[in-house]
Amino acid sequence: MRYFIHLAYNGSAFFGWQIQPEHPSVQETLETCLSLLLREDRVAVTGCGRTDTGVHASDFYAHFDTEKHISSDECQQLAHKLNNFLPKEIVIFDLFEVQPDQHARFDAESRTYQYHVCTRKNPFKLQFSYHFHRELDVDKMNEAAALLLQNEDFTSFSKVHTQVNNFICHVTEAHWDRVDDELIFTVSANRFLRNMVRALVGTLLEVGTGKISVEGFQDIINQKDRCAARTSAPAHALFLTKVRYPRIKN
Repeated sequence: MRYFIHLAYNGSAFFGWQIQPEHPSVQETLETCLSLLLREDRVAVTGCGRTDTGVHASDFYAHFDTEKHISSDECQQLAHKLNNFLPKEIVIFDLFEVQPDQHARFDAESRTYQYHVCTRKNPFKLQFSYHFHRELDVDKMNEAAALLLQNEDFTSFSKVHTQVNNFICHVTEAHWDRVDDELIFTVSANRFLRNMVRALVGTLLEVGTGKISVEGFQDIINQKDRCAARTSAPAHALFLTKVRYPRIKN
């Protein structure tokens, strides 16, 4: 039997989603609690993505398999027990049975990330927002962000040594919005490369300061070279905010 878990987590306490040797991860923490509650040696959990160290997820899905049949009521009881066992940084919203062929990672149609940039010093946003003190031209940043929808090879914004067959992503949304004293970058795509969003943000901020022109941003994409892009923005201000599936109403 296969079950989906809908959850969220504060990534500050973890070395990313994926299990890491000698470091705490969300995946390992969840597997440990599930194995204990289901009384199985090891319940393997597959996530919808692999967030990096310090990155958060306000909308995340994972699946696990078990020989046991868990009724709808028992699913809710299990979700409640998980919330009692898991650390405060992880919350379970729902747990439900799916078809055996449904896959948390490969069935996801799109993912949406948001990056928060605080434009003035605010001690109450230090944990989840990147304080950027220089003036930014948001119109130029949006002009450059719009180019993401016209391109598909994002080698320049991916970690070099990564196990992927290609660097093709289909971006369907990319824009900056001002909300009070924050600038929020929203980007959606069918898939993302490792470090891609943070590399995009770091480079778009350079467009905002005038160090890179809009044309220069396109040149960086064309070069297909990670060295052409700028330094990645810090991880603590990045959130996975939406994962869409064709067979799940979410």
